[in-house]
Amino acid sequence: MEYKVTLSTEEIVRGLKHYRRIAKQDVLRAPETPNPEVFRLHAEARREVYAKLAEVAENEGPEAVVSRALEMYQQLPFVTGTAEDAHPVIKGQENALENFFLMIGLDPKVRREARKARKPIEE
Repeated sequence: MEYKVTLSTEEIVRGLKHYRRIAKQDVLRAPETPNPEVFRLHAEARREVYAKLAEVAENEGPEAVVSRALEMYQQLPFVTGTAEDAHPVIKGQENALENFFLMIGLDPKVRREARKARKPIEE
């Protein structure tokens, strides 16, 4: 897959830290939601993805982090269309990766290609 990264390592890490703080706030706010456990799991999954991506960005640079994010995205089972409260961890990871792709300005065509490579969840 062809893609171009225009952000520096510092910009990527700063953006990921911002997303991590939002996810942390969501973890803290989970008890106030209608489905606290699902909300908490979703937020924690997002935080973990942001932390992992920030680590890759800091250690290996912008190209490597985008490559790793695309790999992670392709490896996720496809759960779109399942019940709202089903698979909160997978949906949280998916949400985090999609937020990352938006943040770096990844071409939607590249994301669609990666999405097509995903397999449906086996239940």
